[in-house]
Amino acid sequence: MAGPQCCAVMVTGANRGIGLELVKHFLKEPNPPKVVFGTCRDPKGPKGQELRNMASKHSNLIILPLEATDPSSVDAAAKKAEAHLGGRGLNLLINNAGVMPPCSMDSITAKDLLDVYNTNVVGPMLVTKAFLPLLKKAAHACQQKGLSCGKAAIINMSTILGSIEKTPETYFFMPVVSYRCSKAALNMLTKCQSMCYKEEGILCTAIHPGWVKTDLGGHQADITVEESVKGIMKVLCNLSEKQHGVLVTWEGNVLPW
Repeated sequence: MAGPQCCAVMVTGANRGIGLELVKHFLKEPNPPKVVFGTCRDPKGPKGQELRNMASKHSNLIILPLEATDPSSVDAAAKKAEAHLGGRGLNLLINNAGVMPPCSMDSITAKDLLDVYNTNVVGPMLVTKAFLPLLKKAAHACQQKGLSCGKAAIINMSTILGSIEKTPETYFFMPVVSYRCSKAALNMLTKCQSMCYKEEGILCTAIHPGWVKTDLGGHQADITVEESVKGIMKVLCNLSEKQHGVLVTWEGNVLPW
């Protein structure tokens, strides 16, 4: 399934799991983006090796160091991206970086909650604000009507575990309280972004990637990274005003907040 026709894409947390697989899929598209920005905290370290290997084979992959919770790091990444784009805008921002430490109602502490919020909510907020001028530039330069990932879009990687309505169905097999609370907050951030940026022509959607076999999801998960990302790529192609400000699954189904 071909992905959305974007000139410039950015994926945070691109050195492993879903983020890395998203970068792979964008690069192997029949008509790949002219620029794919893959970000991670330490691209020169051992965890960035696979990303570096891909960059050596694909000149359109640009690796950016980015610590999403550090405003100076985020701003530096935005300036580097702007320089690489050479006056063009950014069509698609995928806020994928996140953490999910074990956490129950008995074990949770204030520090647990604040640390996870900082990565899973504050990080996407900082990154989006820093890259917003580039997203606006892409949206304003596009002649097509409506909203789409090919025009300009913010995609926040969320989860069904952040759905308040679905909590009774999912809590007991995976409590992860701090993660759940942070993703519920990310869902609210997505909704607020959708209200604020619609007039700018920027699509804002949250995506539940499924329970995926990654370092985050564990080996007991339901689906592989490739299965999840193939579904996400298909969803990205079909996003429009109907999914603006909505939480959708990797299979394209709408989830309640």
